[in-house]
Amino acid sequence: MDQLARDIAADMTGELLVVVVLKGSFVFAADLIRALDRAGQSPRVDFITLSSYGAGTESKGNVALLRDISEDVTGRRILLVDDIVDTGRTLKFAREELKRRGAAEVRTCLLLDKAMRRTEDIAPDYVGFPIEDRFVVGYGLDLAHMYRGLPYIGMVVPT
Repeated sequence: MDQLARDIAADMTGELLVVVVLKGSFVFAADLIRALDRAGQSPRVDFITLSSYGAGTESKGNVALLRDISEDVTGRRILLVDDIVDTGRTLKFAREELKRRGAAEVRTCLLLDKAMRRTEDIAPDYVGFPIEDRFVVGYGLDLAHMYRGLPYIGMVVPT
């Protein structure tokens, strides 16, 4: 985490707004924000809630904005933080929306990257770990709102 934060702090100097995509990334975002502080970057933080999964394990294909940020992003440097990128639809939607609202720069930081599932032309700027095509839970990630509190990331095995 500290190395990821040092990389971000070195690239994104000056005032920074971290926009955290809820709900899955809240644990990762909290650890990352503390690590950014240790790296000398003390960002402002805001939250957005997006949904593309509902209660299932497969994306529904469309992204819904459930809760919007409160900060004005006009002319600002944004670090968009999310838990996982697979198809890229949610990440692309959020990044394009922030740019549409006038953000000067939007970079993305993801805990997990399932690159083999990508259907959108988008690549995260910062990634904690690449993973295989498995449905995972824990460390904030859920299955139908369960397992977020696990202190590790585990794979869901179909029965």
